[in-house]
Amino acid sequence: MHLKMSTLTMIATLLAGCDKPPQAPPPPRPALVAVVGQTTVERGMVLVGEVKSRYESNQGFRISGKIIERKVEVGSVVKKGQVLALLDAADSNLTAAAAFASVRAAEASHALASAEVERQRMLFDKKFISASALDLREAELKTSAARLQQVKAQAAVSGNQTRYNSLIADRDGVVTQIRAEPGQVVAAGEMVAQVVDTQQIEVLVAVPESRVAGLKVGDSAVLKLWAGQRSNPDKTYAGKVREIAPAASSATRAFDVRVA
Repeated sequence: MHLKMSTLTMIATLLAGCDKPPQAPPPPRPALVAVVGQTTVERGMVLVGEVKSRYESNQGFRISGKIIERKVEVGSVVKKGQVLALLDAADSNLTAAAAFASVRAAEASHALASAEVERQRMLFDKKFISASALDLREAELKTSAARLQQVKAQAAVSGNQTRYNSLIADRDGVVTQIRAEPGQVVAAGEMVAQVVDTQQIEVLVAVPESRVAGLKVGDSAVLKLWAGQRSNPDKTYAGKVREIAPAASSATRAFDVRVA
């Protein structure tokens, strides 16, 4: 009996030794918890922005042509009315000369038609011609008058195009980009140079979509320039939110906010 009990005890010990050790419980999975009705929006945030001009004008010729001269470089300070570049004016000058020649021809035709109507009226008063003949001459006079107005308008357009051979700066500022060189043929409206107004500077900031709801136009902002961190790290500038983009950028999913 004693031998049987020893054997049972040994078998129980071996079975207990074969049991697997208990596994540790898995770590808790992270979860985003939102308490409805108790959410707080933090107003303050630090963002990186880009100093830009409020007005950036892409300057281009109003007619197509070949550039023969560029008078500015990147970084040039320009004044309103200053010439930035010139086009070859040969073709536009010929077009204008042809248009003014057409005006002189139309003026001569109108004068002839006017004199003819006066003669026809005298003949009509003397009963030498019929009323229909007089009406025909008066219709020709009206046609010549309309033709004269048409060619004068065309000549005015041609005259304007001769002035469009010069690219004129439309504001004071600094040239920041050059997109065309002498010898290049450009289309009407194609950008040749970019002029930015340095008198109206603002900061463009990309605000995350999750934070833009707490912003509104007119909110105060504190600006600090990286360039002045070493010399005067405590120097700040006061600004206000001037504009908030109505839609987020498709690339960054952030809203462009301008602080002035």
